[in-house]
Amino acid sequence: MSADQTPAPETDGPDGPRPRRLTYAAVLVALEGLALAVAGVWILVLGITGEPDDRQQAVTGGVTLVVLALLPLLAARGLIGRRGWSRGPAVITQVMALPVAYNLLQADSVAIPAGIALAVVAIAALVLLVNPATTQALGIRGPGRRTEEPKS
Repeated sequence: MSADQTPAPETDGPDGPRPRRLTYAAVLVALEGLALAVAGVWILVLGITGEPDDRQQAVTGGVTLVVLALLPLLAARGLIGRRGWSRGPAVITQVMALPVAYNLLQADSVAIPAGIALAVVAIAALVLLVNPATTQALGIRGPGRRTEEPKS
């Protein structure tokens, strides 16, 4: 393979190196996906091995959380790879996390710190995802904006 055929590293794209904001957003989104997967497996294991009120509901809830974890995990992978499509699922995940965080904050239990942490992560990730540097790095143009055509 010649030097001309060597693929560029993932961190360098057409517009230079990947912005740190994009990397931070990808890490936050991946952490949310990982947390969903761990919670889903935990509920699934407890539903199978423990004595839940309704075993079928526990298994269904666990499987649902594991499947839902795929959305932020795939979005995080796309963000690291600077894929424009990945911002939509990442933003949707954050918007869905905010009502969950609110409900956790309304509980009178140990769920309150989890609600605070989820709200902070979701808001931080949203801010990072809508940042102009992130948008530009992903190649997302605003409505009505065209790419410049080469002049001949």
